[in-house]
Amino acid sequence: MASSYIHRTNSGGSGTTATVSFWAKLNQVTADGGLVQFYTDNSNFMGIYANPTVKFRTYISTAYSSGDMVTYIKHRDPGAWYHYVCVFDTTNGVAADRMRLWINGVRVSASEMNSPVNPSSGYSFTPLVSGSFQINRYNGNTTYSDHDYSHIHYCDGYAYDASYFGEFDSTSGIWKIKTSPSVSYGTNGVFLKMEDRTNLDLDSSPNAHTMTTVGTVTPTYDNPSNNFCTMNGIWY
Repeated sequence: MASSYIHRTNSGGSGTTATVSFWAKLNQVTADGGLVQFYTDNSNFMGIYANPTVKFRTYISTAYSSGDMVTYIKHRDPGAWYHYVCVFDTTNGVAADRMRLWINGVRVSASEMNSPVNPSSGYSFTPLVSGSFQINRYNGNTTYSDHDYSHIHYCDGYAYDASYFGEFDSTSGIWKIKTSPSVSYGTNGVFLKMEDRTNLDLDSSPNAHTMTTVGTVTPTYDNPSNNFCTMNGIWY
């Protein structure tokens, strides 16, 4: 997906609460490569993207001044699938809980962030109400990513933690996927399994929304439940 992305425009959704859960295999990070975002314009966007600064660096951003979480957790394994869950919930009475991030089932703490900015109580994010929900794009520019994706959930109006979408294996202790989580999707929510090689942007949620693919998305048999070997070019 190096020059492609999948998108759909929201209509009348919740501006205060949303959950995004997805699995990604980070193949290459050479610029501000988008993972998942909600986009209205270059001053009004929110989402998750990877940046090569300080090796691997992951940002969670909502127009920066309205809410911002910058993590310095290094994702150094190009052969691994990472699970990300991000919650936006300005109805939460605890300021530090209005934006939350889990990576592989573990919530990222404030000590692992650089001066996080918490959204104000009741703040409504325009990109959630009427923006475009986009996969594999950052902001409105042509900066895309070269990653693999699987089981992308967008739950409009709901706040779910990582345990809804994954669980630790009782034997190995490895975080693994829940392929059929019990969640609701609200008005604009979608569930992209990305398992149908002929229809990778198929929405498997009850909404059955029509997604649009720009460019060419290449299918792969590599997935969180059947991880393929990947060449490791990291030398630092």
